[in-house]
Amino acid sequence: MLYSSEVENMCSVAQGADHGPAPIPQEGRWVQAKEIKDISGLTHGVGRCAPQQGACKLTLNVKDGIIEEALLETIGCTGMTHSAAMASEILPGKTILEALNIDLVCDAINVAMRELFLQIVYGRSQTAFSEGGLPVGASLEDLGKGMRSQVGTMFGTRVKGARYLELTEGYVNRIALDENGEIIGYEFISLGKMMDLIKKGEEASTALEKAKGTYGRFCEAVKYIDPRLE
Repeated sequence: MLYSSEVENMCSVAQGADHGPAPIPQEGRWVQAKEIKDISGLTHGVGRCAPQQGACKLTLNVKDGIIEEALLETIGCTGMTHSAAMASEILPGKTILEALNIDLVCDAINVAMRELFLQIVYGRSQTAFSEGGLPVGASLEDLGKGMRSQVGTMFGTRVKGARYLELTEGYVNRIALDENGEIIGYEFISLGKMMDLIKKGEEASTALEKAKGTYGRFCEAVKYIDPRLE
């Protein structure tokens, strides 16, 4: 350790304040975090890339400073999906400090990691007051049945109006219009459910029909349109 001559010539003054860091809430406990291994929690964060053409939602489950579980969901950028694939292999097993300083391939994922780091180390995790936290695998509950991300994709123009393309229920197959041309419902296909049926041996056409559902006053429509073709 090098000291400047000014410091060398100073007399010693006792440091009275020595109460340690403020405790943070973690998995139902109050913890004075002094080392990386003192950090635990499950939380979510969102990041975007510099050109703002895509975003990533990152979910981490940290136990004793180690990332035990990572869920990456991306939108808006084709390359980002491949970056997420690499990051899903990189993150588990790393400490949160390692993860903060590793290139996670994509700007948006790196930003999401930064936001999560801040939440976790300041005790703002989703499991701050949940005793024992959540088991590894808990992030998959965000995806629901079929293990698909919750995606909403809508398009609208002043001259032609709105088109629903994808909602939580799934792929929008048809939009229902009333006599005024206003949307009153839609028919959707649950792609996760359809793929599960096909993998179990159902014919594709049968699985497609079984995976269909409707929302709103779909049956009362005077006209149905394909939002991708009409």
